[in-house]
Amino acid sequence: MEIETLSGIIESILFAWAEPVTVKELSQAVKTSDSSVLAAINYLKEKYADRCSGLRVTDINGAYTLSTKPENYDYVNEFVTKKNIKSLSGASLEVLSIVAYKQPITKIEIEEIRGVKCDTSLKNLVDLNLIAITGQLQKIGKPNIYETTDDFLLKFGLKSLEELPTIDDESYETNFLEEI
Repeated sequence: MEIETLSGIIESILFAWAEPVTVKELSQAVKTSDSSVLAAINYLKEKYADRCSGLRVTDINGAYTLSTKPENYDYVNEFVTKKNIKSLSGASLEVLSIVAYKQPITKIEIEEIRGVKCDTSLKNLVDLNLIAITGQLQKIGKPNIYETTDDFLLKFGLKSLEELPTIDDESYETNFLEEI
């Protein structure tokens, strides 16, 4: 299959699927090799970079998705008011920063850091798919374990958690909130 045809098929899949898709999933879907899929993804990246498109192919932890270019964020953000990051309360942003830097983490551990309850913030962040319950501790009460999601990475323009700004433990919430 020619690279133009393959990249068009992959572009369609990435456009139609709301979540990042791995190379393996794409190669299985289009019945071709991983290397051919990677070549088509690179072709798409170049194609979007070479034209005045508002889209880009984004790599999130080794999976790919179509997303808007960061320079268009303000316009997209103004248009898209539902589930907007900027509409999160200060408490929710603080909880999100704690989860981002201390994950995996339980509600009790978050509350110990903050000094106040965080039930509502956790629920809102889970509903927005910025964090997820990824398991339970095997101790009394079996508390949920929280971690950030790929949507968190996408919405904050990160490829991986390693791209989070480095900070010292005393000021991590404040610095993270300033970064966003």
